[in-house]
Amino acid sequence: MDRRLLSALHAYGGNPHVGALARTLSWSGEHGALWLAAGLAGAAADRGRRGAWLRATALTAGAHLASMGVKRIVRRPRPTHVAPRVRTAGRHSFPSSHAASATAAAVAYGTLGAYAVPPLAAAMCLSRLVVGVHYPTDVAAGAALGAAAAGLGARWIGAGHD
Repeated sequence: MDRRLLSALHAYGGNPHVGALARTLSWSGEHGALWLAAGLAGAAADRGRRGAWLRATALTAGAHLASMGVKRIVRRPRPTHVAPRVRTAGRHSFPSSHAASATAAAVAYGTLGAYAVPPLAAAMCLSRLVVGVHYPTDVAAGAALGAAAAGLGARWIGAGHD
């Protein structure tokens, strides 16, 4: 089922517009860069809640790091039955670190009112399937990890005196 669903979603990348968008999203999400930049921009723009933005950014980074740790333990190889449309930083697939950081950002920044982040995070998660570098279960596990990390830290985001 995992392989068939990946194959079906990967096929959409044959459309030049979809493929280009998926590659751009994948590139911008490498090492959580897009989400960390967004959190730092939020901290710079919203001085009244700077500390909350920085804590949300820290949770996003933490989710990314946690996924990298799990990836080193599980060591699931990346899919080989589809041709990847992007280069990857590593050989291991489970969980998707892109999905972990994207979902953590969606939850964490969403608590601060950044309502545009969740749809972009969902697109980021799908992009990893369209470019063919993760199985759907990799993305689902990464998203669950990111949501859990940000959800558990939600009270911490709002803590303190900014």
